[in-house]
Amino acid sequence: METKYLNEAIIGNKKMLATYTSKGELQRVYFPSKDNRQYINFYHTGVKINESDLIYLHDDINNVYRQYYDTDTNILNTEITNTYFNLKIVQTDYILIKENVLAKKYIFINEGIIDLKTEFYIHSELLSDNNNFVGCKIVDGGMTQYAHDFTFSTFAKGKDIIKHQINGSSERIKRTEICDKDYIGMSKDSSIAYDIGTIKSGEKKELQICITIDENRNISEVEDEIDRVKRIDFNKEYINTKAYWRKYVKSHNGLKLKEAQNSYEERIQEIYKRSILLFPLLTNQDTGAIIAAPEVDEYFTKCGRYAYCWPRDAVFITKAMDILKMNKETEKFYKSFCKKTQSKNGMWEQRFFTDGKLAPCWGYQIDETASVVYGVYEHYKYTKSEKFLKDNLQMCEKAIDFLKRYVRYIFDGTNKYHVSYDLWEMCEGIHLYSLASIFAAFDCMIKIYSVLGSNVSEFENNRLKEEKISKSIKEIEKLQVEVKKYINKNMYDEDKKSYVRNIEDKKMDISILGIVTPFNVFRPKEKKIQNTVEKINLTIRTYTGGYQRFEYDNYMNGNPWPIANLWMTLYYLECGEKKKAKECFDFVVKTSGKHYFLSEQVSNETLKPNWVIGLGWAHAMFVIVLEKLYG
Repeated sequence: METKYLNEAIIGNKKMLATYTSKGELQRVYFPSKDNRQYINFYHTGVKINESDLIYLHDDINNVYRQYYDTDTNILNTEITNTYFNLKIVQTDYILIKENVLAKKYIFINEGIIDLKTEFYIHSELLSDNNNFVGCKIVDGGMTQYAHDFTFSTFAKGKDIIKHQINGSSERIKRTEICDKDYIGMSKDSSIAYDIGTIKSGEKKELQICITIDENRNISEVEDEIDRVKRIDFNKEYINTKAYWRKYVKSHNGLKLKEAQNSYEERIQEIYKRSILLFPLLTNQDTGAIIAAPEVDEYFTKCGRYAYCWPRDAVFITKAMDILKMNKETEKFYKSFCKKTQSKNGMWEQRFFTDGKLAPCWGYQIDETASVVYGVYEHYKYTKSEKFLKDNLQMCEKAIDFLKRYVRYIFDGTNKYHVSYDLWEMCEGIHLYSLASIFAAFDCMIKIYSVLGSNVSEFENNRLKEEKISKSIKEIEKLQVEVKKYINKNMYDEDKKSYVRNIEDKKMDISILGIVTPFNVFRPKEKKIQNTVEKINLTIRTYTGGYQRFEYDNYMNGNPWPIANLWMTLYYLECGEKKKAKECFDFVVKTSGKHYFLSEQVSNETLKPNWVIGLGWAHAMFVIVLEKLYG
């Protein structure tokens, strides 16, 4: 698999998000939201030592790498040691908390015995197209790459560039022969260089690089902003950023996990803390929307992309946020994003940009709509806020009305709506998980009415509303019974002695567990459920102990998904079978990534993340499991 698909490390603040390879290569920069505008095609750095060609920091045969975060922060360090010249470079990347500035600090350490005359090079190519063509202008201390509606500036604090190349940089950069008389040009990729000087044996030297992004500013305003940023005390900002994230972890340690006693517990703690640090990086602070993961595939070469907000994914992430005392963020998701994106007919489409605009879709999933109602009540269970329920009552009622119509059309066979996709967005039809989510939404709506009681009619100040609610409750209760009957009649295969995922292909699928957890259609120890779990273990559990999503899953070679193992963990915890739960959970713990990120998939061969690192839903399930284990 090509490295560009794996975001090994992630940093950010409220507006910016950046991702890196394990060798410290900056892969992506998003601003001003986490989903819609990514700027760079590549951003390569390197050094010329004495008379050498360019030694790329991210790719040289003599480089040895070590990468780590500052403890309990989103500050990333990559140590690059070139063993030929014995030059060690410590690269520290972080995004300031109150400024939208990506800071890249480099410390150069001569660990050898000969003097090293060193120059530092940056070769940056931005994404460009005919409708938003990128050019470049050399500015004081760096370069500004720009298009009609943005500028992307790279510059050093307290240091001038020694040479640059705007046009034709790619042909000359490898031999460090960049040289250009022009200060401005029409090129999407450009290079600049700085003189670090001669580094004597045992000596250290530093370089502070800054990246800023501006929208809709003219070039003189951008240059003024560069001058302002250069006056920032970055030593102080580094300390402030570190303190901010450590305080953030401490204040959101909702489970109050005890101090780790061994390496296994330490690993659990690190995944837990990385989850706390990840969620704000996935969230649009203005709308409350949450992307599924930082993007991995802008050109749709292997998937339909990930940097969108699926209401369903976000519902489970907000449940984890509630556990972590991120209640305000959860409320914003429902009260801002969900209200903004609900269709007139009451449903939610498949996915959205985080500003609330509709994202590219290929159908709809009925569980997206049902999950929102379920999530509203789940949030209430943590906060006990009747005001929150009142504020979202009308939204939930519209959703329930849509769900009522949907199930009626299923029952009478005249479904005029587009047939729903399943949880995995691969199969159209009537699905067990979808029906379970509707059952839970109905149940939650009844509970919402029960909590509000007479306050509902008082809130609406309308006697007819009270009568309408009473009628609706009876209707919902009746439909709940019918949904359960439909499931037992159509979704249980007597030959297999198990529930199946849908009427058509009847494959075993980890999402079948949704009828027990989280949607509580059936109890975990019912005979038919136990038969189903036995069948799941015989069909989609792999030889490593990891679970696939479903039988014959071939997406990205059909590897185990941590989500599937965590789902099975939750089921066994519901049954009180802690030993089996631990076996499922252990697979997730031992296969977490380099920085304790959870991935969408894990390779059975290497037991390492194989696709989409930093998946929000996986981290949410991990936190939900921890609450069951230790809460």
